[in-house]
Amino acid sequence: MIKKLYDRCLELARHKFSKIALGFVSFIESSFFPIPPDVMLIPMSIAKKEDYFKNFLVATIFSVLGGVFGYFLGYMFIDISMSVIELYNYEEKVLDLQGKLSNKEGMIFWISTLFLAGFTPLPYKVFTITSGLMNFNLFLFVIISLISRGLRFFIVSYLSMKFGKKFEDYFSAEGKKLFLLLGLFIVLLMGIAYLFLK
Repeated sequence: MIKKLYDRCLELARHKFSKIALGFVSFIESSFFPIPPDVMLIPMSIAKKEDYFKNFLVATIFSVLGGVFGYFLGYMFIDISMSVIELYNYEEKVLDLQGKLSNKEGMIFWISTLFLAGFTPLPYKVFTITSGLMNFNLFLFVIISLISRGLRFFIVSYLSMKFGKKFEDYFSAEGKKLFLLLGLFIVLLMGIAYLFLK
C-alpha cells in the first residue's frame, strides 16, 4: 500500500496540476498521510528548475496549514489522534511528554523536538497532533513549523534544482541521515544561543 501511494505521488509530480497536488499532499502529510512531500518536490524542482522557489513555498505553506489541522485534531478529537499516534508506535513517548511541559526546561525540550520533527524524517504528523493534545502554544507552534518546514523544503527544492538527478539519488540513499545531522546541529546551535543569552 505504501509503495502504491509513493508511486502515485511520483505520477502526480508529472501532472499538469502538480502544484495543486503538491499542496494537497503537503497538507495531509502533516496530519496523517505517510508519504512526505519531498517525493514530489524533488522531481518537480528538477523538471522545471525555474519553479523551485514556488514549489518550496507551496510545500511549506500547505504543510504548516496541515500541521495546524493536525494540532486541532489533537486538541479536539483525542480518540482519532491517539489512533494516528499508535500507528507510528509513539503512544508511550507521547504519554511521557505530557508531563514535561509544566516547566521551562520541558518547554524548551518540546520546542527542540517539534523543530526536529519538522526538519528531519521524524513523523511530523505525530508531533503536530501531540502539540494539540498537550495544548501547546498555537502561535509558537506555527512559528516553529514555518521555520523547520521552510528550511527543509527550501534545501530540498534548491538542491534538486541545482544538482538534479545526483541530489535525487543521494537523497534516496543518505537524505535521512543528512537532515537528521543538520537538524541536530541547528538544535545544538539554538541551545548554545539560549545558554549564552540566558
